[in-house]
Amino acid sequence: MNPKAHGRTPFPAPSELSCEVCGQMPEPTKARLTLANIAVMLPIELLLHAAVVETQLPYVAKVLVLTLTATILVIWVAEPSAARMLRRWLHAPALRHRSRLVAAPALWRARTVLKDRPGSLLKITQSLARLDTNILSIHVHPVAGGVLDEFVLSAPGGLRDGELLRALRDGGGGDPHVWPTTALAMADGQTGALSLAARIAADPHELPLAVAELLHAGIVPPEAPDTRQQPPAVDGTMLRIPTAWQGPITFVRPGEPFTPAESARAHRLAELAEILAYRPVPPA
Repeated sequence: MNPKAHGRTPFPAPSELSCEVCGQMPEPTKARLTLANIAVMLPIELLLHAAVVETQLPYVAKVLVLTLTATILVIWVAEPSAARMLRRWLHAPALRHRSRLVAAPALWRARTVLKDRPGSLLKITQSLARLDTNILSIHVHPVAGGVLDEFVLSAPGGLRDGELLRALRDGGGGDPHVWPTTALAMADGQTGALSLAARIAADPHELPLAVAELLHAGIVPPEAPDTRQQPPAVDGTMLRIPTAWQGPITFVRPGEPFTPAESARAHRLAELAEILAYRPVPPA
């Protein structure tokens, strides 16, 4: 749901701070806990003192009664009552922090198939804009029946993956997928490469798209004029990596030759995908 639809991000409930394992709330600050205990104890202490002072007990007995009664009230009444009655105020700093985290912009990777015709991208952009979601980058791969668009999206922190998937479908996208990502994964090359390796580990058939994303290159579609018998371009802008299950995959990056290091990374990812694709399935 779009946070702006209600004018502001909903403030989280105190129960959301409880530990998922033990159910305990985090420890409030000493200052707030002290003030809460005073607020609960002071009226009770005043009434108790007024009641005891009016009795005919000796002075020492009055002191003992007040001391014992105050101790019992602090242990059994004041602290539990303060924790229950003033819970939202006690945990207000943690709740504000949680609210900021929920409202913070989140980064997502998204993928969907669009018809290769004018207006397709505009329609999906408008659909995402209704969720206050911006497209930060886009990578287009030609596929059978259209184009496969890969996006990096900036979305409100409280947005769910189901809402993004629904927006992609409403915008005309077919077979949409979304994954949360981080600024570090997008900016740091090594972190990004590890994220792509994790994608391939989960599904070896992600290899072509993962390598294209790693190298910022385009994939030569299989139905294009046969390039398998052609040597890579002499200017180094074409890269071919072998795969055991679907033959060589060809990538192209016009105007920017592939470096030996990039070629090595692509081949290592292909080896990873081949190992995982032919990994024996353990018996059930």
